[in-house]
Amino acid sequence: MADTVREIERKFEAASATDDIRLPDLTGIGRVATVAERGAEDLDALYYDTDDQRLAADGITLRRRTGGADAGWHLKLPVALAGVAGCVRDEIRAPLSGAPPAELAALVRSRVRGAELVPVVRLRTRRTVRVLQDAAGAPLAEVAVDEVRARRLHPEGLGRAGKARWREVEVELAPEHGDLALLDEAGRLLAAAGLRPAPARSKLARALAQTAPEGATGVAEAPGEEPPRPAGRGRRTAGDVVLDYVREQVRAIVALDPAVRRDLPDAVHQMRVATRRLRSAFRSYAAVLDRAATDPIGAELQWLAVELGVGRDQEVLAERLADALAEVPRTLRLGPVTARLRTWSGRRRTGARGRLLAALDGPRYLALLEALHALLADPPLRAPAARPAPGVVAGAVLKDYRRLAGRVETALGTPAGPARDEALHSARKAAKRIRYAAEAAQPALGRPARTFTRRAKQVQQLLGDHQDSVVARAALRELATQARGAGESGFTFGLLYGREEARAADRERELPGLWAKVSRRKYRDALRR
Repeated sequence: MADTVREIERKFEAASATDDIRLPDLTGIGRVATVAERGAEDLDALYYDTDDQRLAADGITLRRRTGGADAGWHLKLPVALAGVAGCVRDEIRAPLSGAPPAELAALVRSRVRGAELVPVVRLRTRRTVRVLQDAAGAPLAEVAVDEVRARRLHPEGLGRAGKARWREVEVELAPEHGDLALLDEAGRLLAAAGLRPAPARSKLARALAQTAPEGATGVAEAPGEEPPRPAGRGRRTAGDVVLDYVREQVRAIVALDPAVRRDLPDAVHQMRVATRRLRSAFRSYAAVLDRAATDPIGAELQWLAVELGVGRDQEVLAERLADALAEVPRTLRLGPVTARLRTWSGRRRTGARGRLLAALDGPRYLALLEALHALLADPPLRAPAARPAPGVVAGAVLKDYRRLAGRVETALGTPAGPARDEALHSARKAAKRIRYAAEAAQPALGRPARTFTRRAKQVQQLLGDHQDSVVARAALRELATQARGAGESGFTFGLLYGREEARAADRERELPGLWAKVSRRKYRDALRR
C-alpha cells in the first residue's frame, strides 16, 4: 500500500556549479535551537517517463531510488497551495520492486495514456543532511547539501551533453512541526551566504535541461500545449478562444484523474464539471468546431460524467437529507430515522467507487483521452474559426440565451406538478450551457461575458436547488415506504417531504423575478458591442 507525504521545500545553488557550498549557522532562526548532523548518504535514482517526457512536462517525477531511509518508488505530484512559495508536492511512496508499481502507474495513466514508462535519467547523489530542531528536539526542517551526477540513459548522439554535475541545497520542512516562516528565514540566511534560488523545479528538470541534445530545451511541452497568445478583445480568432477553453478543460480532466483515484475532497465533482464544460463547449461552438468530429467525443464525455456521478450524486443527496434531518427537533424524530437514512445511503453507494476506478482503468476511458489529445493536435476547425473572436463567440452565447429563454418561458407557463418540474430541469440544463459558453467567451468579450456568466449561474443555482428538491422528495417517499414496511413511523420522512416541497415552491416563486433581471436587454446588447 502506498504512503503519501506532503513535501514543501526550496532549492538553492551556488553562483557556479563548481563552487563549494558552505552553509551558514542556522541556529536561532525561527524556533531552531540546535542543528543535528545526520551524516552523508549515497542515493541512486532511476527516473521513469515516456520517450516524449509527458510526466516531466507536467512537473511530475516517478523514480526508483535506493539508499537513504526512504528507499523505494516515489511519485511526486505538484500541489498548488495559495500563498506558498517554493516547491510543494505530494510524494507517494511504494516499496522497491523491479517495475513501476501498478498503484503508481495508475496515478499517471491520464498523462502516459498508452505510452510505455521507461528509465530516462539516472541520478547519483552524495547527500549530507543537517536536521534543524526545536528546543525539545523535534525536527523542524532538513537541510541537505547534494552533490549530483546525472546521466541520460539513451545518450546516443548526445555527446558530452549526456552527462551533468552540480551541487545544490534543499531545505525541506518537517511534516508535522515545520512552518513556512522558517523557509523564508532560511532562504535569507542562505542568500546572505552567497546562494541563490535554483531555477529548476526539480533535479530531474535540471538533469533533462543540462543533458539535452544540442538545440533541445530539455523538457517537452505537455501534449496539446500551445504558447500563450496576446489577450484582449478583438485580437484573436474564434478558433483561438474556443480551443484555449477546450484545452483548459482537457488539462483539468488529466490533472484531476490522480486526485479522483486518491479520493481527494471535491476531486470527483471538479472532474465531472470539466467533462460537462467540455461537452457544452462542443455544442455551443459548433460553428467553430465540426460536430461530426466532436459529437462522438461528446458522447464519451457524457459516459464519463455518468460514471463520475454514480457515487457523487448519492453523496450530495445523502448530505442534503442528513442536514435536513439535523434541523428537525428530537421530539419530531419518530423511530430510527437516522439509522434508516444511514443504511439506505450506504446501500445505494455500495460499489460506486469500485465502478468508477474500473472505468478509469478501462480501455474506453483511455480511448477518450487519446481522442481528446488527437483533437487538440489536429482540431476540426470550420470556416468561422478564422474570423475575429468577438462576433463569433457573442453569436454563440446569444444563441444559447435564446434557447434558455424559450425553456424558462415554457416552464413558467406550465402548471405546477411533474410537468413543470421536468420543464424547470430542462431550463436548468440550458442555464448551465449558456454559463459555460459565456465563460469560454470571456477572453474575447471581457466584462459583458463575465456578467452573463454570473447571471446564468444565478439561474442555474436556483433551478438546481429546485431539481435537488425534486430528487430529495423521491428519496423521502422511498424512505417512508421502507419505514412503513418495517413497522416504523414514516412521520419524520413526511415532515421532511413537506419542507422540501415548500422549498421547491419558494424557488418557483423566485424564478420570475430573477429571470426579469437576467433577461434585461442591456446584457445582450453589451455582448454585441
